[in-house]
Order: sequence, then structure tokens, then C-alpha cells
Amino acid sequence: MANSSRRITAFSEAEKAAVYRALLTRRDIRHFRPDPIPEEVLERLYQAFHAAPSVGLTQPWAIVEIRERATKERVFALHQEARTRERALFQGKAQRVYDRLRLEGLLEAPLHLAVFQRPVARSLGHHTMPETLAYSVVLAVGNLWTAARPEGIGVGWVSILEPEAVARLLGAPPDYRLLAYLCLGYPRAWPDEPLLERAGWRQREPLLRYRERFP
Repeated sequence: MANSSRRITAFSEAEKAAVYRALLTRRDIRHFRPDPIPEEVLERLYQAFHAAPSVGLTQPWAIVEIRERATKERVFALHQEARTRERALFQGKAQRVYDRLRLEGLLEAPLHLAVFQRPVARSLGHHTMPETLAYSVVLAVGNLWTAARPEGIGVGWVSILEPEAVARLLGAPPDYRLLAYLCLGYPRAWPDEPLLERAGWRQREPLLRYRERFP
């Protein structure tokens, strides 16, 4: 039985390389082609999403698909309102760089996904850390994002939105919490480096690692 388990769980060198390639070349995509995502590809992404670990196996997520242009335009208008407020937080060079970071991909992407945390029955594991329910939803988003890369699908996570406004627009129940708003589609190009690094917003920093405790 142990040998069988090792055969099942072991990855070949090529498979391991493919996993790391997907992780390390994943990008936040902002510009999309209009080509629709085939349903069989989308189903595989949903399988990856739903396979994510969740605290107490609660699976505390729900997805709303947005395909209609009219709804996308209303979400884009909400984004523009939030962007105007956020822009005022920056001055000088930071504001000029901010102005170059456009999100018209909201109108280009053939599919939007609004990902909600839904209420779940009492379960184990989240009473001392209730935020693990939200973390579980984010892990599912990460699964989908990673699976999208080898499919050639780009994902953009739009956080310049007021969650409550989007939830009202989509008719979400009051106890559903919007945690992620994603644009999906085939990208116009795959950037070699993250967009924010290329734009000069920030550079990747070394990983903070400590042994046993903080110094």
C-alpha cells in the first residue's frame, strides 16, 4: 500500500517543472482579447477552484458569472468612482504612475467572476480564527488563478471597487461578502514581469524569514 501511495503522489521532473512554471509566470492581466473561454476550459478552472482546501471542509464560497456588457459597464462605473477616490491618496510621481495603471480590461474581458464568502453551518476549525473562512475563499481563487495559467487564460483581480456596491448590483443576500472580483479571458500578451514592477510602482522584496521567533 505504501509503494502504491508513493506512485500516486510522486510527480515526474517534467510535472514538477510545469507546476512551478505556472506559479512563477502567473500574472495579473489587464488587457484581454474578446475570444470567449470554452465551457470545457471554464469547467476545469471551476474544478480547480472547488478543490481548494477550506477550514472544516466548509467550502464557504459562491461565484456569480457576469457576461452581459450592460452589467460590466455598471461595474466599470463603480470602479471609476472608487478609482477617483483612491487617486486622491497619492501625490507627485506616485500619482503619475497610478494614472498609467488603467483597468479598461473590465470592459474587454469576456467573463467576470464575483467571488463571495457565503454563510456556513457551525463547523470545526474557525471559531478561534473566524477569518479562516475568508482565507479559504482566497485559497480557492489562488487555485483557479494558477490553473488558468497553463490553460492560457489570463486573470485580473480588481480590488478598486466598493464591495457593498458590487454586492447590491448583483443582488447578493445581505450575509454574502464579496471577497474577489476577477476578469478572465485570453490576454493580448503575457508580461515577462508583473505590471506594477514594469510600471515602476514597486519592486519585489526579499522574503522575510526567521527561525523560531522574531529577532
